[in-house]
Amino acid sequence: MTLKTFITATLTATTFSACALAGAAFAESHAGTDNPMVGGAAMFPDMNIVENAMNSADHTTLVAAVKAAGLVDTLMSDGPFTVFAPTNAAFDMISDESLNALLQPEAKAQLTQILTCHVVAANAMSDAIAGMIADDGGMHPVETVGGCTLQAKLDGSKITLTDENGRDATVTIADVRQSNGVIHVIDRVLLPAQ
Repeated sequence: MTLKTFITATLTATTFSACALAGAAFAESHAGTDNPMVGGAAMFPDMNIVENAMNSADHTTLVAAVKAAGLVDTLMSDGPFTVFAPTNAAFDMISDESLNALLQPEAKAQLTQILTCHVVAANAMSDAIAGMIADDGGMHPVETVGGCTLQAKLDGSKITLTDENGRDATVTIADVRQSNGVIHVIDRVLLPAQ
């Protein structure tokens, strides 16, 4: 069993009961929120980024990485934060060997930088990002908490982000409102310049 599989299985086993209870408790209130579903789960605007991410079956690897990097308390704080949240499929594009190495305690600083390159210290909904892209002539620099600069563009109606290595990610689910910001689901892990 790879470390990635172990972490995902452990995370799923330890959080399933809590998430199921939370999901049941809030299911009725989700219908009126207009918040998109993510990973088969309701996303509640009165829950924080970590609480909602733990409910998403598509973000178990991200949640495990956030825990390994020690960022849970930060992402549960008041914020506001915009998180570009890579799915499990996005993390699957990284080799098991590389991902396992990143999840080791000695790689915590590197993992933290990668994860914080997906976080902006603002509440940026997609219409605001699209407006900044238009105002800047088709591309807008996005400064992240991790010190990376992403380039935001529009591809039709979808927002795309390009990291400092020229890797592109597309926002597949936008505007998932949180009590401390917003999540935009993306289809690729973004990396700082190497």
